[in-house]
Amino acid sequence: MTTQQTSRPAVLQEFGTVRPVPLGLTADTRRYAAQRLNRVLADTHMLYALYKKGHWQVRGGLFHSLHLLFDRHAGEQQALVDELAERVQILGGVAVADPRHAAELTSVPRFPDGAEDVPDLLHRLLRTHEGILVDAREAATRLGALGDSGTEDLLVSSIVRTGERQVWFLAAEAANDASAPGNLRTR
Repeated sequence: MTTQQTSRPAVLQEFGTVRPVPLGLTADTRRYAAQRLNRVLADTHMLYALYKKGHWQVRGGLFHSLHLLFDRHAGEQQALVDELAERVQILGGVAVADPRHAAELTSVPRFPDGAEDVPDLLHRLLRTHEGILVDAREAATRLGALGDSGTEDLLVSSIVRTGERQVWFLAAEAANDASAPGNLRTR
C-alpha cells in the first residue's frame, strides 16, 4: 500500500516576488518587469497551444502548407516561451510555468474545443497575435523608460519582431482564402 504525501512542498519563492539580483535595476522595476513578462508569457503559452491545435486539426485544400506553417510558428512561439521565462528568472522573479496558472493569467480568450474552419482559425491567430503585440509594445515602452533596456530589447527584438513576421504570413494566407472576410483588421 502506498501513502500519499499530505504536506505541501516548501515554496522557495512566492510568485509575484523578486529576489535581490545585482542588475542595476530597482526591485520595483524588476517586479514590474517580471509581472509584465509573465502576462506576455501566459499569452505566448496560449498562442503556442493555438498553433498546435491548428497544426493538428487543420483541414481542406491548404492542409499541407498550413500544417507545416502552424508547426513552424508553434516552434518559434515555444522558443519565445523559454526566452520570456528565462528573463523573468534573470530579473529575480518566478516565471509562470504551470499551464493551468498560465490559463489563469492569460488575456487570450479560450478557443473552441472542436476543429475550426481555416478562416476562423486564421483570424483567431491574428487577433491573438495583435493582443500580444500591443501588450509587448506597451510594456517595452514603459520598461525602457524605467531603464530596463534588457527587457525592452527582448520584447521588441524577439516578441514583436517574431509576432509581426508571423502575422505577415497569416494575413497572406487569410487574404488568399476565398471564404475569408474581406477586412483583416482585427481591432
